[in-house]
Amino acid sequence: MISTVSKYFIGRPENQPNRPCYCCTDFRLRATCSAISFPLLADRFHLIAPDIPGFGQSEAPARENFAYTFDNLAHIIQRFIEVLGIERFALYAFDIGAPIGFRIVMKNPERVAAIISQNGNAYEEGLSDVWNPIRRYWSDPTTANRDALREIMKPAAIRWQYEHGVSDLSNVSPDGYSLDAFHMARPDSEEIQLDLALDYASNVVLYPMFQAYFRRYQPRFLAIWGDKDPFFLPAGAEAFRRDLPNAEIQLLDTGHFALETHSREIATAIADFLT
Repeated sequence: MISTVSKYFIGRPENQPNRPCYCCTDFRLRATCSAISFPLLADRFHLIAPDIPGFGQSEAPARENFAYTFDNLAHIIQRFIEVLGIERFALYAFDIGAPIGFRIVMKNPERVAAIISQNGNAYEEGLSDVWNPIRRYWSDPTTANRDALREIMKPAAIRWQYEHGVSDLSNVSPDGYSLDAFHMARPDSEEIQLDLALDYASNVVLYPMFQAYFRRYQPRFLAIWGDKDPFFLPAGAEAFRRDLPNAEIQLLDTGHFALETHSREIATAIADFLT
């Protein structure tokens, strides 16, 4: 299954061969990381961004042959790390990539140099009311409740996710939401997303375990969030300090896809944090 993960690399700086890797575990953000933030960080870090199966440039195994669950996606990324021989890394965790990344760091605490959460949640208070229809699907996984979620995967709703909370829309390139809409038009993509929407409940169940990992191992931690994210509230960023008293928390005046509008600020914060 490791062959289903498309790898995207920018080389390790020759003059700093042992700097930790910066692994971006997410689906939509992989392209954004590569195009926007990677050039701002590639002179200091060895950067690696894997696509999750079913997303981006990776293959999408048929649903009858592969269960789209967060446990399975984490297993694929774990194998990716092992095959590449990555001994130590800093994790960049965003959106649904966050619970995948948090599963991995729980199993590999000795490999974790640091964690950067960009609107990557691990606390109940970080979930907004936008999750209410998804919560209904968790508690009552009927066809009607599944179908009620389809609208958020349409092109207009995808664009809304990029633009909500952004004060100057000229800063949002159409490339991101157009590419997302293109990928969502692929066969079975919508059903894969709905499978993962249902399984997101497994992440909420694991929130206490993620938090226990934070308390026990106290990884270096930076939470840098758009404070107008319609999905993950600023309270979710602030909550990390409950278990990580030394966590750095930065809130930006933007929405969910903060790299679209604040790439330089985020790259600078990451570079300062990791150096």
